[in-house]
Amino acid sequence: MELQKLNTLLLFTLSLLILSPFNFLPQCDGGDGDDTATSSSSIHDLLQSQGLPPGLFPKNVKSFSLDDDGHLEVHFEQPCMARFESRVKFDTVVRANLSYGGLIGVEGLSQEELFLWLPVKDIIVSDPSSGLILFNIVVALKQLSFSLFEDPPICKPQGFIVEELGRKGMGY
Repeated sequence: MELQKLNTLLLFTLSLLILSPFNFLPQCDGGDGDDTATSSSSIHDLLQSQGLPPGLFPKNVKSFSLDDDGHLEVHFEQPCMARFESRVKFDTVVRANLSYGGLIGVEGLSQEELFLWLPVKDIIVSDPSSGLILFNIVVALKQLSFSLFEDPPICKPQGFIVEELGRKGMGY
C-alpha cells in the first residue's frame, strides 16, 4: 500500500512539473535525448556558465542542443557571417565539444585571415583573468581580447553582405 502511495505522489509531482506554466524541465528537440533551447539568449547564458564569453555565437541562433557528453550543436537558418576582429563564417550547423573554458573540435566555423578562410578548431579561455581568448585556426594560435566577444553580433546571410557592401567594400 505504501508503494502505491509513493507512486501516486511521484506521478502527481511529475505532472505538476510538466504542466506548470513555469518550465522547469529542458525542452526536447524531437526525441533523440538532447536538451534543446530555441532562444538565442539561452546559448549565451550557457556559454557564460562555462567560462566563455556570451558573444561567441551571434544573436540570431535558431536553436541549439547539448547532450550529456558535452556535444554542442548550434543551428542557424542559413550560413552567415559576423565580424569580430576579422570576419567569421558560421555554417548552418556548428558543432563542438563544450567544457568549462573551451569549445574543442569545432566544426562549421571559419575565420578570415589574409584573404583565406581557415577553419576554427578550438576556442579556449585558459586563464579568465588574462582577458584573452585563444583561437586555434589550424595553422596558428590566435589570441584575442575577451572583450571582443562580450556582446553577441548579428550574423548576416553571406549574400546580404556581398549585396550590401559590394565587391569593393568586401576587399575584392
